[in-house]
Amino acid sequence: MDPTAAMPVFTSLEALTGLVTERRRLYVRWSRGPAVDLQRVSSMDDLTGAAMPGLSASPLDVEAWWADRPARVWVARRLYDYSHLPRVKDPRTRPWVLTGQERGRGPDNEPLVRCVQPLGWIADRVIAEADAVITRQPGSWGPIRRDGSAL
Repeated sequence: MDPTAAMPVFTSLEALTGLVTERRRLYVRWSRGPAVDLQRVSSMDDLTGAAMPGLSASPLDVEAWWADRPARVWVARRLYDYSHLPRVKDPRTRPWVLTGQERGRGPDNEPLVRCVQPLGWIADRVIAEADAVITRQPGSWGPIRRDGSAL
């Protein structure tokens, strides 16, 4: 039985934002989940196949330069940036929150995290909320993608 199957689920952007404002060194990882990731403990560079010294993840900590802007928008953007992965990489890909220690940086300058402690899944409805928050922003932005399409 998968010990992470009973992992808590963040069901609202507000709940996740609350966690992000209370704790530091939080990350979101888009993958098949901790049960798969913690068996291999490192990511591979898709381009070269090189093993990296940790799992690639996106930091959720609100940066100081964000100043007094809403933390909710920050968290929404962090989720939105990679929300395309289930569609383009693997439909079993799901976002989950973790804490851990950075061991380096990947080829996209993303943190590579070891000593991972899973904290919870992120529900699909939270990703939909994040999408709505970002869509309402005045600037033009889309998720980070590498699908080979022309710019």
